[in-house]
This record gives sequence, C-alpha cells and structure tokens, in this order.
Amino acid sequence: MVAAGLLVFSFFTLTLGAPLAHELLHVHDARSAAPHGYQATGAPNPDTVLSLRLALKQSDPTGLVDKLYDVSTPGSSNYRKFLSKAEVESYTTPSAEGLAAVTRWLSKNGVKVTPGATSQWLNIEVPVAKANALLDTEFSVYENKDTGVSTIRTLAYSVPASVKPYLDFVYPTTTFPVKVNKAISSVRFPSGNSTHTPRAKVDSSCNSAITPSCLQGLYNIPTKPATQATNSLAVSSFVSSFASKSDLKSFLGQFRSDISSATSFDVQTLDGGKNDESQASLEGSLDIQYTVGIATNVPTTFFTVGSDNGGDLDGFLNLVNSLIAADTAPTVLTTSFGFPEALVSEDLANNICNAYAQLGARGTSILFSSGDSGVDDGQGGECTVFRPTFPSGCPFVTVVGATQGTAPETAAPFSSGGFSNYFSAPKYQSGAVSGYLKTLGSTNSGLFNASGRAYPDVSAAGSSYQVTVNGSVTSVDGTSASTPLFASIVSLLNDRLLSAAEQPMGFLNPLLYSRGKSALNDVTQGNNPGCGTNGFPAAAGWDPVTGLGTPDFNKFLSLLGIS
Repeated sequence: MVAAGLLVFSFFTLTLGAPLAHELLHVHDARSAAPHGYQATGAPNPDTVLSLRLALKQSDPTGLVDKLYDVSTPGSSNYRKFLSKAEVESYTTPSAEGLAAVTRWLSKNGVKVTPGATSQWLNIEVPVAKANALLDTEFSVYENKDTGVSTIRTLAYSVPASVKPYLDFVYPTTTFPVKVNKAISSVRFPSGNSTHTPRAKVDSSCNSAITPSCLQGLYNIPTKPATQATNSLAVSSFVSSFASKSDLKSFLGQFRSDISSATSFDVQTLDGGKNDESQASLEGSLDIQYTVGIATNVPTTFFTVGSDNGGDLDGFLNLVNSLIAADTAPTVLTTSFGFPEALVSEDLANNICNAYAQLGARGTSILFSSGDSGVDDGQGGECTVFRPTFPSGCPFVTVVGATQGTAPETAAPFSSGGFSNYFSAPKYQSGAVSGYLKTLGSTNSGLFNASGRAYPDVSAAGSSYQVTVNGSVTSVDGTSASTPLFASIVSLLNDRLLSAAEQPMGFLNPLLYSRGKSALNDVTQGNNPGCGTNGFPAAAGWDPVTGLGTPDFNKFLSLLGIS
C-alpha cells in the first residue's frame, strides 16, 4: 500500500494549547462522495498529525487579472510593460483584517501557524482529533485499490463565520490524491513507413523520423545561437522524469552537430527532487533534448519535483508557488504533465490557475501540453461525455496540441482538446470559438460544455520525435513533444526581443488570438477521437484539436517587428 496525501505521521497525543473555542461553524466546502476508486476504510488514529494548508483570499484577484490582460493585449498602452514582483503582491497579499481573523481563530484553538510559500498560504499541523473538532468534520482513511494509494481525507468541513469571508479553502481536506499524466502518446522504434508527404523544404526522412533539423525546416527555426543571458527557459518535471546530460551530449552530437556537444542545462530541485541521470526517463529526455536542442544557447533550467509532498497535485502547487516567490521569474515555463480536470477540486484548480496569472503578469509565457487522449482526459474507464484536462482549461496558460505529417500537417489523433467544465471562455477567444461552434453545428451536441474555456490554443509537430535515452534512439509521439518545441520557439523570439532592448512576449494568448493568427499555419484536417466518438474535427481557423495552428518563426519576427 502506498501512503500519499497529507504528509501524515503518528505519535502520542500532545496538548497543543487551549481547548477548542466554541463558535458557530458554517460549512465551507463539501463533496457528495469520494472520487471513483476511493473507499472509506475506517477512522485514522486520532493522534496522527495532519499537515494542512490554509489558502487565504487574495486582496484583489480581479484587479490582477485585469492588469494581466492590460500588459498582454496588443494595442494596450501598457502592452508588455510587465509588473514587478512587489506590484503583483499588491494584488495578491491577503488583507490585514483577513489574516488577523484567521490567525486569531487558530490561536484561540491552540493551533500554531507557520508561513506558507507565499503570503496567501498558512501552514498548520494538527492531530486528527483536533482537526475534526477545529473543522467540525470526521476525517477518514480512504484507499484506492486500483492505485494502491491510502490517504486521510474528509468529504466536508466547516469554519466560523468570522473566518469564512477571508478563507479560500483548507487543503487538502476534500482534495484526493490524483496521479499526474505524462503527455506521451506512444513510444516506438523508428519505422520507414509513412503516409505523409513532406514539405518541399523538409527532407523526406522527416516523414518517419522528426529531428531538430526537420523542425527547423518545417517552422523556419533559426540555428543561430541566442545571446541574451537574461532570457530563461524553465522545464518542469515530475514523477522521477529525469534527464541525462550524457544522453543530451549524444543527442546533440547526432542531431545538432553545428553546436557544441558540451551544451547543457541547469538543475533545480524541489520537494526532495533529484535528477538521477543513471535513470534517465523518456519524458525528461524528450523535454530537455527538444528545448536545449532547439532553443540554441538559451539558458535552460530543469526543475525536478520530488515526492516529499502530498502527491502530484502538491508538486504542481509547490512548483508554481516557488516560482512566484523567486525574485526573478522565468521568461518561459513549459510543462508536459497534467491531470483529469474532474479529479482536481475546483477551488484548487482556480488557485493554481490564478498563480499562473501572477507569473504571466510578471512576463512569463506559460505553456502546457493539452494531453494525449483525444476528447478524453486520460484517467481511463468508459466516458459518456467528453472529459477535459487540467490545467488546459486555465485561461492564463497557452495550451499546445499536436500535428503529424508535413505537407499538409494534419491533426494528430491523440491530440487532446475540448472545453473546460470549470473555467468559462475568456473574451480573447470568444470570436474564434464561436465561429468553430457554428461550423460544428449539432455534432457532439450535449457531450461538452460549449461555454467553457476552449483548448488547445496552438499546436506543433508531435509525432516520431527522435529521442536519446540511455544511449539508444527511440521514436516518440505526444504533446510532450510539441509543447517544449513551441516553448523553444517562444524563447528564441524572446532572445530577439531582448536583443532589441524590448520586453519578452509574456502571456501569449491575447496576441495569438488577434494579430498572432497571421504567424500560424492553419491545420484543417484530422480529428481527435475518444469516448466512442470521432471527437472534434479540425477546421479552418481555430479548432479543439490543433488550436489556431502551428508556428512560423519568420512570420512571428515580422509580427513583432524585429529581425
């Protein structure tokens, strides 16, 4: 049985201060049942200590989002005039009144508080018995026989009226462990068979094996090294997805012989993470080789998140909070992992999404893979409606789908796409999406939330990538391939902007859905089947398989007015 969730450990009962202060409590969060697969097996030891986090409401989250759009929308007088860390914090720091109310409640009940990763978070550690009384609930042990996960959770909790207006949620309480999905559709050895015709400027070998030179020809990506030290590309990694510098050296020697094979990357760890190069993974190798090997000379950092946390969702939360807390934010962040949206509590999904808005306001371009399950979310089992992925539904990130072939590029059938059930459609994509829905007509009617935030936003080649793992070359398909590629292109564009004494691109979507369409190759063929259907068809303009299309570096240079 694998222990996960609340960072639990047991010891004899301790007296933590004053008895619980009596104050009328009100339900703050509740769910009707545990997620599929979890069964309550009994009460935990009352002395087991739970590590809980309290998310306080931000002082002006709406103001922050308004400011994000202000600095990210072409035509605004503040376009790409990004906020400082302190300016972002002026919107996100909880009110003094709210902080006092929450800490006073905890203090009255003898609970010691420690600061969290950012000003929005407070940490507490309390035995189960005290947590039950504090939150007027009954924590239980839940087990998932399919995954082997055992955790302590509750289905509802309450807080005093004096606290309720200032408290966003207590985590993880009602949020159950969720396994992160890697966006790799398939792994196979290269084959000479292909039904795709190459573009004239792309070598015919690219039909069966995509390499950096293929992508350079396909998307006009330059080989010229970047020059700006202030540029930065962050690659996030979870679940022991390690990357090997020796494999990178071999990869560069074979596929990028025009640059030094000594070109490398930095490593930062979190939550006990490490980068065990003797256990290089396909995911980590793919992400690093198609960032370092495409974004020539852009400073690249591999963020590897370990398991000293409450599970994969904790890792996502901890990584974004650590980036927010840093004095300098990366100019680009790429992530090839995600979750089924339905398995992430809505309050946590909103919190993480708003954290991405904070980074975006500081000038970070955040890219996520859409997933590799068509109109499904990768959790397995039967689906009777389309199931979206997370954080694809977050309106403050750029979501990347996948294509296959070269002339023409067509939608890769695994490319996840659809509509969020949590987040509504942002204004920047309303015209593009409404046009698609009109064309779609009654197809798939009732199977998706037509008013939800639609994804992906863009796409890129995602099939037959050549990746070196433990010295051997393997062929890989997935949005795990297309996403670091698109991020690398953005990083190279940022280098040109910084060289011209301009600011980086920042949050991309308002640009992409307006002027940016002229720099993208529309993909109009293919579909993404799933849930017993053919999924969504690609179409002219935006579609929920390939988004607005694939990038052209030279067209983006013209769009941005740089060379």
